[in-house]
Amino acid sequence: MANFIVETSARHIHLTTADIETLFGKGAELHNKKDLSQPGQFACEEKVELVGPKGSIKVSVLGPARKATQVELSFTDARTLGLKDVPVRESGDVAGTPGLHLVGPAGEVELAEGVIIAKRHIHMTPADAEAFGVTNGQIVSVKVDCGNGRATVFGDTVVRVSTSYALAMHIDTDECNAAAAFGTVYGEIV
Repeated sequence: MANFIVETSARHIHLTTADIETLFGKGAELHNKKDLSQPGQFACEEKVELVGPKGSIKVSVLGPARKATQVELSFTDARTLGLKDVPVRESGDVAGTPGLHLVGPAGEVELAEGVIIAKRHIHMTPADAEAFGVTNGQIVSVKVDCGNGRATVFGDTVVRVSTSYALAMHIDTDECNAAAAFGTVYGEIV
């Protein structure tokens, strides 16, 4: 087992139940538009407008509801919104990060913190980690070569191991564009 799928994770938002109700109305629930590769995760029909100091963009909501509202952007998205000093962080690590204004069809939320550039990572089950000879939290380098003259080695890739994961690497849209990693793409730990 030398290769694994590399997926591009476009800008999106995870919402708390309280923020779902504020943005979409009391008793609102998220509606599954499409299952994602990670078990139990899904893209929703619902979208939220992110409003920053310089502009706004609409993003998809990913479900299910989370303990904390979190926005995941690329550096390009952050510049478009006029956000400065957005850190590269692992999902869930939002302390001290910038916030922004969220607008939904039924209300608005002033997010004090929660905007990150997601650190590239590989989801693995314990069996996958054993097969690859890696451990949870380990930092690895991954080669992505689509045969298009843009072969790229992504350093600083964190391995995330859980029984609830499915094997896949996630990069953002800036990283995808840098490697021309369009369509079905595979990576290899080097």
